[in-house]
Amino acid sequence: MKLPRDISGPEAVKALRRLGFEVVRQEGSHIRMSRGPVHITVPNHRQLVPKTLQSILRHAGITLEAIMEQL
Repeated sequence: MKLPRDISGPEAVKALRRLGFEVVRQEGSHIRMSRGPVHITVPNHRQLVPKTLQSILRHAGITLEAIMEQL
């Protein structure tokens, strides 16, 4: 599946919350989330660059299909 280009930072945060991640803190335009020992940073931007989304998914250990179901 091709990485979408129209996912915003807040949408990604909502989807990650549904997958069990919690917001730990926010510094400027970056939201820090965690689930157990896994910590990820999501930029709070209007549109996430596909490579940024790919990096978030890889660090979180989540597939693209799993996050697309939560959007």
